[in-house]
Amino acid sequence: MRKDWEPEFHPAHGWQVEFTIEGRRIRRRLGIRDRGLKDIARRKAEALYRQEWERALSPAPPPRKGTPFYKAAQGYVEAGGEARYLPPLIRYFGPDVLCEDIGPAEVAAAALALYPACAPDTHRRQVRVPASAVIRWASGRRRQPGTDRPRLRWLTPEEAERLLTAAAQLRLPRHAEPERFTLQKIAFMLGTGVRPSECFAAEAKDYNRATRQWWIAGELPGAGKTGSAARMVRLPQRTVDLIGDLPEVGRAFLTPYGHPIVVAKGRGGQMQTSFNRARDAAGLGPDVTPHVLRHTWATWYYAQTLDFGGLLDLGGWDKADTANRYRKIAPDDLPDRLRAHGWIFGKVSANTPAALPQVVDLSKHSKA
Repeated sequence: MRKDWEPEFHPAHGWQVEFTIEGRRIRRRLGIRDRGLKDIARRKAEALYRQEWERALSPAPPPRKGTPFYKAAQGYVEAGGEARYLPPLIRYFGPDVLCEDIGPAEVAAAALALYPACAPDTHRRQVRVPASAVIRWASGRRRQPGTDRPRLRWLTPEEAERLLTAAAQLRLPRHAEPERFTLQKIAFMLGTGVRPSECFAAEAKDYNRATRQWWIAGELPGAGKTGSAARMVRLPQRTVDLIGDLPEVGRAFLTPYGHPIVVAKGRGGQMQTSFNRARDAAGLGPDVTPHVLRHTWATWYYAQTLDFGGLLDLGGWDKADTANRYRKIAPDDLPDRLRAHGWIFGKVSANTPAALPQVVDLSKHSKA
């Protein structure tokens, strides 16, 4: 005759036992995974069975450690969790089953008991997902409120023109002619969406002038956050015209004095001073930083092309959520305004309308 405490072997969890004491259903994993140790599992199950009977008959049973599922579910809902599928689970597990005693096997059993004729996807949606959410919440693995404040600032084409015009007029102390290097960097970032550190690390040898494409080596120190940032970017003709001449070898973009920028991990701000001078001269506020140019490019590119795959590839993002943080809500006339200022993104074909005259002409600032 089978004993009430007779254990059963589960392939994934080993020996486990289930029995009822005074109307209270008890499930336990015995911590024995060897199928050949059935005798030991039986003895442990019998001891547990006797122990639970002693607790049931005791006038003041000691409190068990853990969180009852129903209490965890209440806390989970009060914290903002979805309550839709929880009532059947609360009734099934009852007042005494602890979250600590609910594993995949118990969840699977609940799914079969509650929805015996339903498809696996229903079991997942109405049992596994909500039960797992409650158990994670009870264990402290709760989703914390985000502290990140996404940037909302991006430049309109008109603001960008003011910034470019101001950068084209920057002068160094005791220098008669404007320095063109800050303008080059701003134009490069506006047209390609590269990070400031990627701009600083860009090598002249990686620029294909015939196709207007530039290889951004994300694995270089300071050139990107991760190796996955390595990518090929495409320069709009407007950016090419604004940049003008570049070195043939070495770093493509230089300091205002024409020296290579030292790029190292954890070191930034190499263009902050000159950028701030141009920004202030353009009448833009301190919320406009070099990194805002990356947000600007993402907003411009997507508004004009509606090419989300291209946005991911050219921006060096491996997650759509990240790319969505960079592209902002833009007015419907943004593509036309961009074209009016000479900004044309995407692959240019023979049918692409010509851009209108540019506002900033770098040729008079370029070296011969």
